Amino acid sequence: MSANLLALFYLVSGILFILALRGLSSPETSRQGNYFGITGMTIAILVTFLSVGNFGTGFIYVLIFLLIGGSVGAFIAFKIPMTAMPELVAGFHSLVGLAAVFVAISAFLQPEVFNLGSPGDIKLASLIEMSLGAAIGAITFSGSIIAFLKLRGIMSGAPITFKGQHLVNLFLGIIIIFLIYYLCRSQLSNIFWSIVIISFLIGVLLIIPIGGADMPVVISMLNSYSGWAAAGIGFTLENSALIITGALVGSSGAILSYIMCKGMNRSFFNVILGGWGATDQTSNSQTKEQKPVKNGNADDAAFLMKNASSVIIVPGYGMAVAQAQHALREMVDALKKNGVKVSYAIHPVAGRMPGHMNVLLAEANVPYDEVFELEEINNDFANCDVAYVIGANDVTNPVAKSDPQSPIYGMPILDVEKSKSVLFVKRSLSPGYAGIDNDLFYRDNTLMLFADAKKMTEEIVKSL
Repeated sequence: MSANLLALFYLVSGILFILALRGLSSPETSRQGNYFGITGMTIAILVTFLSVGNFGTGFIYVLIFLLIGGSVGAFIAFKIPMTAMPELVAGFHSLVGLAAVFVAISAFLQPEVFNLGSPGDIKLASLIEMSLGAAIGAITFSGSIIAFLKLRGIMSGAPITFKGQHLVNLFLGIIIIFLIYYLCRSQLSNIFWSIVIISFLIGVLLIIPIGGADMPVVISMLNSYSGWAAAGIGFTLENSALIITGALVGSSGAILSYIMCKGMNRSFFNVILGGWGATDQTSNSQTKEQKPVKNGNADDAAFLMKNASSVIIVPGYGMAVAQAQHALREMVDALKKNGVKVSYAIHPVAGRMPGHMNVLLAEANVPYDEVFELEEINNDFANCDVAYVIGANDVTNPVAKSDPQSPIYGMPILDVEKSKSVLFVKRSLSPGYAGIDNDLFYRDNTLMLFADAKKMTEEIVKSL
C-alpha cells in the first residue's frame, strides 16, 4: 500500500474516532458513537496489516494472538456486569500501559526493525519518545492495577499514606527526568531498564494514597495516561493512527477528569499528584448506633408516593448492584398513571464512573427528557413531595456541606434533604464508598427502607 493511501485511511480512521467521542458525549447518540469507534478501529487494524506487507511465518503468530485476545475481550464484555465496569476499565487501562512498555522495549532492543537506527545509535527524537512512552505506560500499568484492586475490594479503598510520601514521589519524578536525559547521552540499556522499573514504582505510589471518594477521577485520569502512552509510542512507530487515537484518549480523559474534579470540588492537580492533602476517611459525627432512624416498608412508601404531586428518583450504585432499573421503570409508570410527576436526578459521580446511571436507566428505556443532571434539578428538591433514593449514598450526604473534616466536604451534592419526604432504599446503615456515615439517614423527614433495591421496588409496585 502506498504511503499516501495509508495516510488517507489513517485519516479516515482518526475522523471516525473523533465522531465516536462526539457520539459518546450524550446518551441519545452513544450507540452511534460506539459504531463509529468500532468502524474506525477495524479500518486502523486492517490498514496496519496491509502496510506491513510480507509478515512471513510471523503473520500466523500475530493472527493467533489476535484471536486469543479478541476472544478473551469478547467473553469478558458479554459476562461483565455493569457494577463491575469500573474495575474492568481499570484493568483494560493497565493492558494499554503494558503494551506501550513492551513496544518501547522492542524498539529499544531492536531499533533497526523500526527504522530508528541501530543499538547504541538510536535517533535522539525516537529515544525521547520511547522513553516517555515506556515511563507513562509503566505508571499507567501499575497505577491501574492498584485502582483495580481497590475497586474490586481486594485492597482497602482507604488512603494508604506515609510520612514524606509526596517528597518521595517528587524525588522519583526528578530521577526519571534525569535518567531520560542520561539515556539520550549514553544509550545504556541499564538506564532504560531503570526508567521502566522506577516508573512502575511511581504508579503504585501515586494511586495508593487516593481514597474511595476520589476513585472515579482516578479511573478517568488513568484513561488519560494510557492515551498519552499510546501517543508517545505512536511517534516512535511513526504510526499516525496511534498518535491520533492516543491524543484523543489522552486529552478527553484529562478534560473529563477536570470536569469530575470540579463536580466533586477536588483539586485537579492534587488528585493526579497522588492524593496531595488527602484526609482520613472518617467522620467526627456520631456513630449510627447512637442515632434513631425511622424504618418503613413498601406500603408506607407506596402511600407517600401515590399521594404526592412530584417525585424525584435518585439512583446510585445500590440500584446497579441489585439490577433494579427495570423494576424502577415499572414503579415510575405506575406513579404516572396516578398523575404523579416523576423525574430522575443524576449526580456526576453517581455509581462508580461517569455515565454509569445513565446507561442503566437507558437499559430500562427511561426517556432521556426525564433524566436531569445535578445543576438542572437541584433547585427542584425544595418543591418536591418525595425523593426516592435508591442505592445512592455519598452523593446525597449533607455532611459535604456541614463538616469541614469530612473527606467529601465541599463536594456538590443532590439536595435531597430539602424534599418534604425522603425514602431511602438501602440494605443497612453501612457507609458509602467514601467510608463515612450519611447524616441523611437520621433526618426527621427520612424514612429508611431496609431491603434489596430491586425487591423493595417490586413490592412498592405491587402496593401501588
